[in-house]
Amino acid sequence: MKDQMLKIKELLQEGGFLNKEIAVYISILELGRGTVAEISRKAGINRSTGYVTLDSLAGKGLVSVSGKEPKQEYSAESPEKLVAYMRESALRQKTLADTAEALLPELTSIHRVGDRPRVRFYEGLAGLEAVYEDTLTSSEDIYSTSTYEDMHDVLPKYFSDYYARRAKKNIFVRTFVADTPIAHIRRANDLKEFRETLLIPQADFPVPTDIEIYDNKVMIASWHEKLGIILESQEIATTLKSVFKLARAEAKRLDEARKK
Repeated sequence: MKDQMLKIKELLQEGGFLNKEIAVYISILELGRGTVAEISRKAGINRSTGYVTLDSLAGKGLVSVSGKEPKQEYSAESPEKLVAYMRESALRQKTLADTAEALLPELTSIHRVGDRPRVRFYEGLAGLEAVYEDTLTSSEDIYSTSTYEDMHDVLPKYFSDYYARRAKKNIFVRTFVADTPIAHIRRANDLKEFRETLLIPQADFPVPTDIEIYDNKVMIASWHEKLGIILESQEIATTLKSVFKLARAEAKRLDEARKK
């Protein structure tokens, strides 16, 4: 019985009931019916709080009132009414969640985080795909570095479609990548996939993660950890774009030296 009572209390707490509502509701269930004084005494609360709490439960359809003061009594409705109330609440919460999701673009457009960088973390394969999807929102060229083998091993079915969609959006990528077999294949498709690729020696300059810089964002994809990160900061993004431009100048020298 003690375990059952604990489960009932946990259920009501999960359903959003206040502690005083839980105490009163269980008390009136056990009593069946009673005056405010009787119910309040059993619930361990004062009479004035009992009135307010009983009115709240009556508003939820869980308690009914009969008679007039000073002989007014409160009765517990069938527990089936609790199930119906829970179902209605769940439906109402789903409707609110759907409405919030529909308004997400508007909410995002007015969201302000001040001057502090904003960092978002995404885990698993779905998280890695999510950070790449965000790069498709770029309004300018993307600066990046990566190792294609790592990318294609972890998300083997994702990138062929991603490259096509990015090119369709006319988002150009300026990248330097590890000199690997897949890198040569991708480089041969630079024109079609709207990209400029420079190759760097993998042994001297290993690139185990993908970094992409665009707009005011820095995206990092960690293939070993299956972790995606998006950092939003205009100052940091601007600095890293400058660093990448300098790095690309050296990557271009290395790439040309490799061809000789």
